[in-house]
Amino acid sequence: MLGLKIPKKQADQVRKILLKHSLMNLEQKIKRSDDYVYIPLSKKPDTYVMDEIGLKDIEIVDVEFEAHKKGPKSLKNYLEGRISHQKILDIRKSFDIIGDVVILEIPDELESEKYLIADSALKFTKRKAIYRKGSKVKGVTRTRRLEFLAGEDASETIHTEYGARFLLDVRKVYFSPRLATERERIVEQVKDGEMIVDLFAGVGPFSVSIARRRTVEIYAVDINPEAIYYLKRNMELNKLQGKINPVLGDAEKFLETENIRADRIIMNLPGTACKYLEHAISSLKKGGILHYYEFSSDFNTPVERIKEAAGARKVTIQGKRKVKSSSPGKWHMGIDAVIN
Repeated sequence: MLGLKIPKKQADQVRKILLKHSLMNLEQKIKRSDDYVYIPLSKKPDTYVMDEIGLKDIEIVDVEFEAHKKGPKSLKNYLEGRISHQKILDIRKSFDIIGDVVILEIPDELESEKYLIADSALKFTKRKAIYRKGSKVKGVTRTRRLEFLAGEDASETIHTEYGARFLLDVRKVYFSPRLATERERIVEQVKDGEMIVDLFAGVGPFSVSIARRRTVEIYAVDINPEAIYYLKRNMELNKLQGKINPVLGDAEKFLETENIRADRIIMNLPGTACKYLEHAISSLKKGGILHYYEFSSDFNTPVERIKEAAGARKVTIQGKRKVKSSSPGKWHMGIDAVIN
């Protein structure tokens, strides 16, 4: 049977990517040896997925796996026989798990079945609280309305990611577990001694992840006071007091008043980060690196936006990728640019 051979240290990271693309064969058990993990595949990953994984020491092999005992393997399996097959097909495939909280996307046409779906999600995920997305992420605080459906109405939780722990309230702050691989990608690029500005930092997933593993100076800026509150709590939780400078305020005003000369600036606000590009680029040292994110249907649009904002400064595109799907035809794009 087709399997992916991965070094043990990278197995969890790769497993999440395979799950995201529905490439894991969930009917078979993962196999382990002293140094490697073998993940059963439903089909061979394409070039895009292999690029997203980004590891050289992996191999597609033929392996004999042990089958799981039969039982529900997905939310849809839990709903079989309880609602119509057509309605099951209408349920969104993906949902977010943040610590002990599950956030579902349930279409309006399944309004009458929402509690049944939530109860099934509670049993399937074995988490504590099930919420439904009640709006899109909006406003300067980047929050969304959530409807409580099942379990305990407890929106504060601790989410673990690559060894880092993040305390947050899903009703009060923005946090996406789907960016875990992207955050890890950035951490791997950072060198000791850098001066970093994390604009739109939220509860600190980029900043905390970097500060845990690199000796750097970081300014983490966000306009949402709840986000800064949880950022400070996360500095305590991860024993990073004094290693991150939390800043409550507007990103543009911070860049204008502090006169920062950064080695690296992170701009993960894909909806409106373009408004701050000129100020961010002017705050980068020669050879500084910009991690810029934008919702776009193509790579050319964000790349040209960076070049225009840079003016006479030379821009070298170091990397570009589709981080995750945003809406039909649009992607959350990530661009790494060296500004000379």
